Amino acid sequence: MTSQVSSPAEQADGAVVGEQRKPAGVKDVHRLDRVIIRFAGDSGDGMQLTGDRFTSETASFGNDLSTLPNFPAEIRAPAGTLPGVSSFQLHFADHDILTPGDAPNVLVAMNPAALKANIADVPRGAEIIVNTDEFTKRALQKVGYAASPLDDGSLDGYSLHRVPLTTLTVEALKDFGLTRKEAERSKNMFALGLLSWMYHRPTEGTEKFLKSKFAKKPEIAAANIAAFRAGWNFGETTEDFAVSYEVAPATTAFPTGTYRNISGNLALSYGLVAASRQADLPLFLGSYPITPASDILHELSRHKNFGVRTFQAEDEIAGIGAALGAAFGGSLAVTTTSGPGVALKSETIGLAVSMELPLLVLDIQRGGPSTGLPTKTEQADLLQAMFGRNGEAPVPIVAPCTPADCFDAAIEAARIALTYRTPVMLLSDGYLANGSEPWRVPDIDELPDLTVQFAQGPNHTLDDGTEVFWPYKRDPQTLARPWAIPGTPGLEHRLGGIEKQDGTGNISYDPANHDFMVRTRQAKIDGIDVPDLEVDDPHGARTLVLGWGSTFGPITAAVRRLRASGESIAQAHLRHLNPFPRNLGAVLKRYDRVVIPEMNLGQLATLVRAKYLVDAHSYNQVNGMPFKAEQLATALKEAIDG
Repeated sequence: MTSQVSSPAEQADGAVVGEQRKPAGVKDVHRLDRVIIRFAGDSGDGMQLTGDRFTSETASFGNDLSTLPNFPAEIRAPAGTLPGVSSFQLHFADHDILTPGDAPNVLVAMNPAALKANIADVPRGAEIIVNTDEFTKRALQKVGYAASPLDDGSLDGYSLHRVPLTTLTVEALKDFGLTRKEAERSKNMFALGLLSWMYHRPTEGTEKFLKSKFAKKPEIAAANIAAFRAGWNFGETTEDFAVSYEVAPATTAFPTGTYRNISGNLALSYGLVAASRQADLPLFLGSYPITPASDILHELSRHKNFGVRTFQAEDEIAGIGAALGAAFGGSLAVTTTSGPGVALKSETIGLAVSMELPLLVLDIQRGGPSTGLPTKTEQADLLQAMFGRNGEAPVPIVAPCTPADCFDAAIEAARIALTYRTPVMLLSDGYLANGSEPWRVPDIDELPDLTVQFAQGPNHTLDDGTEVFWPYKRDPQTLARPWAIPGTPGLEHRLGGIEKQDGTGNISYDPANHDFMVRTRQAKIDGIDVPDLEVDDPHGARTLVLGWGSTFGPITAAVRRLRASGESIAQAHLRHLNPFPRNLGAVLKRYDRVVIPEMNLGQLATLVRAKYLVDAHSYNQVNGMPFKAEQLATALKEAIDG
């Protein structure tokens, strides 16, 4: 959904503030500047759908927003258990925000497991809405409650709303001829209706969505819409909810334009399509499904009208092999995966380095090692991207910093791959992939021209005057070799994984030639044109916080909090991790202390220390969740004071 908003304003990711008003004949309405809501329930309760619908309506209303879906890796974990809890957190505001929020102001708990799994994150005084129908003796025992927390006083510090969601939903749908089990499935829509009333969210989009989703089952669509409306009406009429809330549109948070809500994987998909159009090349995706990258395959398969071809291979190796073949044939070639898949693709990435063909390798990072935490986020593949191949096989690395930035990062990765004839690694992660935020839809004329020139004829003259085609004769500026499409008359040439002779591309075991080719391939990557690193340092700070990837939001929110409290701190964020920006060394030397927060055990810090001999300090977290702003602010304050 899209909305129109106007000029930007920098505002702190601050606390909720309110203004109360009471229109005649209705309940009190409090105006807030931001709210954090977490929907939590069993993995079969539809919490991701509920959160997604609330997010879509919030986006159409014009709020700034950031989301954090969090769900089990199992397709269907045991019902009512802690491992089976699925949650969706949404932070929305009338100003510019950067994170899904540290702690929810509202927790919707569909069962005891959801309450127990999330209560530690909920601050005292927050609102908790519980589905009392699920707080049975057996359900309580299943998660280790000796007594019901609804009755033992443990929730006295919260604003507790006891709502029999299941009973109310079944009652609302009694005329639809559904079984009780079928009716109960709509309780998430009842909860969505209630929350939509509480926060004055639009409803038309959700009703239209339900009609479309269940178009082949109109009776199910009607039942869900009825449950949704019943939830809204319950909020309007019950005495338990005496107050509703308004969060005004973020009219000053963004530049003028047309906006839509977008997730990181969707933004990557759109960026790839845009890059192929700007390059005037067909887009080919060779992929094998893997969490959390699969949505890119799903999305691109819908866009055949843009010349996109998707191939779901039998395994990771076949996926990248097909993609590399498509690159040889003149396509903008892409393969998508996550960490375990990168390991399987590493030999073919090395082959692409040797063949010097453009190839995009999208690694949507998740917790590891091995299968690890498939649905949780991590940044632990940086060193794998840098060095995870045999021999000297350098690969450029690009990392987006927000879900919306994934669009631009995909285009930048394509620019590098096409210009320098090289595979490029793009490092996103599960937090960016599944999270969402508003994205300004760009005009076509804002996108870069990525057109390439294929080789058309001979490019070298032998000593005897014969004109020939040399597949490894390089552009003097970029060191890129020519891209010759198979079947072009006179451009027959040999490619493969064995070392090539400089220029001719013939197989060569000559030691001096191998040394030259290794150094040339490295020089090509080192010479890639990337922008200088920009530093945000308005007060001449002595401490710099340096980040990469999805830590941007939490780091920036933490920096804003520190500056609002009078502290001086500088911030810089890396998009290009290989090669680094040329001014990075000079930037690092300007500061007494450099702190690098990462969702790993210090991989960027290791690279920075090795290359620049700077005593960079790591601040690390590997619990499968993104940093919290307050947590980072505390750590950075200690660094400033130290």
